[in-house]
Amino acid sequence: MARPASLGPVEHLCNSSRAARSFHPLTPAASTAPTANSFFVVGLSYKTAPVDVREKLSVHPSVLPCQACRLKLAGNLTEVVLLSTCNRVEIYGTAPDGSDEVDELFQHLAGREVDFSPHIYVRRGEAAIRHLFSVAAGLDSMVVGETEITGQVKQAYERALAARLTGALTNRLFQTALQIGKEIRTQTNIGRGSVSVGSVALDLAEKVFDRQLTEKTVMIIGAGKMGEACVKHLAKKGVRSVLVSNRSFERAERLAAEFGGRAVRFENCLSSMSEADIVISSTGCPQTILERKDLASVLPQRRGRPLIMIDIAVPRDINPDVQELENVYLYNIDHLESIVQENLKLREQELAKCEAIITKRTEALMKRFAPRIRRPVSAPTTVTPWTLEVSAFRA
Repeated sequence: MARPASLGPVEHLCNSSRAARSFHPLTPAASTAPTANSFFVVGLSYKTAPVDVREKLSVHPSVLPCQACRLKLAGNLTEVVLLSTCNRVEIYGTAPDGSDEVDELFQHLAGREVDFSPHIYVRRGEAAIRHLFSVAAGLDSMVVGETEITGQVKQAYERALAARLTGALTNRLFQTALQIGKEIRTQTNIGRGSVSVGSVALDLAEKVFDRQLTEKTVMIIGAGKMGEACVKHLAKKGVRSVLVSNRSFERAERLAAEFGGRAVRFENCLSSMSEADIVISSTGCPQTILERKDLASVLPQRRGRPLIMIDIAVPRDINPDVQELENVYLYNIDHLESIVQENLKLREQELAKCEAIITKRTEALMKRFAPRIRRPVSAPTTVTPWTLEVSAFRA
């Protein structure tokens, strides 16, 4: 069999140039990696909206992933984490740079014709990152330095991660935010004093009773984290009579036994209220659990004794119209502001240290996720037999 003739130099280079012409890297492929500037937060909090507005947007932890998925689709987001607590509802995510639609996400979350625009804030890029870090560290909380928010941020992030709603940028930012929260607690004294909504609620009760709580009977409705914090602080303050009521009686029994209190079955909560001087309610129920008519039936047994009710749940547990009853005094979570301001004065020096930590970590992440500029690649030279002949002639 005849051996095929080898290609001459001109034919070989011409074939190579035809292959080269099939790919012209004049412009680099667009990078899909998110940048820090694509990160945003849109939300409302106790600073911008009263409790009757916040409770309309409250999302139960069990449905956070479903609601976040809806937001991701509705807003055409690449990454998203939804955070909902008693004091804030916030949507963190990444969107194309310059997108103007993120402020409309709350309308998808509400599912009703309510205008939330007067209460909403939107932050992007570096401002959004600083905000996340401040929230996770408890610096943006009603009770500055409180630690419960760190757990809530972690829970929101982990639920979004499990549902595959996060990505490279949100993963890095939320993991860093949780690290910063721990760093601030260990390197500063921001967490000293009353550092939870529950503890501040008890401070309010102390003010009402002129710091004479030891002889009072306090009922805690809801044995979750907030209720547990209340019971712990009651024990520290030397309160001798504590009642704990919860839908899960076993949970109420465990919490009451741990701190020397007495468990009350949820269905007996109302009748046992005749003993209480102070009621602090913090359940996760989406509807009110105490109505005016219910409470009115208990008042005759109280014989005119005043009843202080502090509702720190969002949505609220106690219907606001109970305060129309004689000798019933109702406070909600927004009434804690005056106590909070007193605590804030004690922490002002520590805030500067916390802000320095956040600034350092924010600047580092801004550099890490800054847009990377690529230099364009020059177009390849097209080789033809004519250029080869010219080159040979010049040689």
